[in-house]
Amino acid sequence: MSQGPRSGLAAVSSALLAMSRHLEVRDVLKTIVASARELLDAQYAALGVPDDHGGFAQFVVDGVSDAQWKAIGPLPRQHGILAAMLQEARFERLADVRKDPRFEGWPSAHPEMSDFLGLPIRDGDEVIGALFLANKNCPKPEGTCGFTEEDEELLAILAQHAAIALTNARLYERSRELTIAEERSRLAHELHDAVSQKLFSLRLTAQAAAALIDRDPTRAKGELHQVAALAAEAVDELRAAVVELRPAALDEDGLIATLRTQIQVLDRAHTAHVTFAGNGFRALPAAQEEALLRVAQEALHNALRHSGAGHVGVSVDRRGGGAVLRVSDDGSGFDPRSVRSAGRHLGLVSMRDRASGVGGTLTVESAPGKGTTIEMEVPGG
Repeated sequence: MSQGPRSGLAAVSSALLAMSRHLEVRDVLKTIVASARELLDAQYAALGVPDDHGGFAQFVVDGVSDAQWKAIGPLPRQHGILAAMLQEARFERLADVRKDPRFEGWPSAHPEMSDFLGLPIRDGDEVIGALFLANKNCPKPEGTCGFTEEDEELLAILAQHAAIALTNARLYERSRELTIAEERSRLAHELHDAVSQKLFSLRLTAQAAAALIDRDPTRAKGELHQVAALAAEAVDELRAAVVELRPAALDEDGLIATLRTQIQVLDRAHTAHVTFAGNGFRALPAAQEEALLRVAQEALHNALRHSGAGHVGVSVDRRGGGAVLRVSDDGSGFDPRSVRSAGRHLGLVSMRDRASGVGGTLTVESAPGKGTTIEMEVPGG
């Protein structure tokens, strides 16, 4: 008898230690769900973080394959048992969730669930999530729940520590955002002061050159050389600021990992299937990687928001010493000429500017009903 409690305590301790190791919110959520499922020996576990619009900002599952999760469809709304846990803030232990009067069904690809255990995760009076498990792995007579009062106690302990871990992760991310915002504000002030001084000097020098051009061409020529030098210095100031304002994830993880992470999030958040492939890529200068990331983000935004695509594919491949980014969708497509004539650009102007700004090129292939492919190529550094 003494072996059981020690094993249970060790499992709880391992789960709590695992949660404390992570600082990113997504990692904390995944660890909570995996720990809960393992600790209570359930077939399925999930954790939803509510948004302010009747849905879930994040919803993490364990025990469901990626293919199953994709087939289930968009993130669930706050209804049925999930809404009860968030609104009533109490335990739910059910022999068969499907027979509960609040049950409102689930998508056809959703796995079948019977016995159910769920509870809210609270930070003080605020409900910050809903954690639940289904299908306890144990023998159970028809119409009975495999989850026990002891399971409730274990899950309650886990939820208390999950609230702490999740709150700490949110504070960490908020602190990081504030640090980045403060740094950007500092850089903006520095940029404003430095470039404003350069532009003021440039203006005065250009005025002096204009005044001298008739009576003293030689001096005017010298002033124009000074104008060119000041303009070059201003450009250097701007480039330095752009590099310093580079996204933190890009600095830490590189272009391929950053794109892969962002695309995984988009794939979960949208009904369209979003895929990524990176082949033979090697690191490029910071400005080029920044431009590739921004163009990919703009092209993805267009495809997911405007095209009605069922599939969006993103790839980055090595080409010579440089790289080529390709974003293709099977959506409604458009006539690039009519878009330009109508004064609508779908971000094409900014994408072309980003490409040319790092010595690259941007091509757009699209036609009504034929989807769209945007390709950006940059040379090696």
